[in-house]
Amino acid sequence: MTVDTHHHLWDLDVRDQPWMTGEEMDPLRCDFRPADLQVAVRGTSVDATVLVQTVSDPDETPEMLVLAETVDRIAAVVGWVDLTAKDTREQIGRLHTHPSGGWLRGIRHQVEDEPDPDWLVRPEVLAGLAAVEDAGLLYELLIRPHQLPAAIKAVGQFPQLTFVLDHCAKPPVADGELEPWASRIRALAAHPNVVCKLSGLVTQDDWAEQPDPSRLRAWADVVLEAFGPSRVMFGSDWPVCLLAASYGEVLGVAKELTASLSESERTAVFDTTAREVYNL
Repeated sequence: MTVDTHHHLWDLDVRDQPWMTGEEMDPLRCDFRPADLQVAVRGTSVDATVLVQTVSDPDETPEMLVLAETVDRIAAVVGWVDLTAKDTREQIGRLHTHPSGGWLRGIRHQVEDEPDPDWLVRPEVLAGLAAVEDAGLLYELLIRPHQLPAAIKAVGQFPQLTFVLDHCAKPPVADGELEPWASRIRALAAHPNVVCKLSGLVTQDDWAEQPDPSRLRAWADVVLEAFGPSRVMFGSDWPVCLLAASYGEVLGVAKELTASLSESERTAVFDTTAREVYNL
């Protein structure tokens, strides 16, 4: 059994995806619907997935909750609310009372696109994180390496809130520079309330060079050493991963990057930790 903790779905007739900029994103400018997900995972061991938001649109999360209710394998949703708003608690409350609100497990915001590197520790954002904690949800960190210091500060202020780091904070794999990313990852991992997704690495390297575990091993080793296998979870980042590798190739790369772990440690990375974190 395998849990994929990170994938997306979108219908461009329903909603634009403004983060798709530049010709290099052309492969993603089409619809990715539940039927496409079922085709992608066919023949793999993946039996449960976590559907993650893609835009800062309050209408997207209710739609994802309905998908979790109706689509086989989708077992949890990570949605979006405006953390800076005065009514963040009310926004979360409306999601919880949605007919399919029981599938909501966490909240995420595209912090990576915020020009302020300290966005996560703004007073209004910290108040929003407090609302997430009080609602019994987790918070997913979509950040880049220069935003890790603020993330470390925010995580320290909410020791009872589970934080999930997406895509290993998008390290500069293509540049080959481990520092200062590695030191900051270790500092973040020192907080026991943070879990990290082993996801997104194939698209941080030169896409033409992927999939190639040897080019990603140093980055994966830092994450596995810093967090320990019991706090690392597999994520495909499908369909974004298609820029560099197929779904099956991404899963294969993750298995090769964790091949030196014990059987119980691999089970944690690919299954049990995700089931505990997302209450599946």
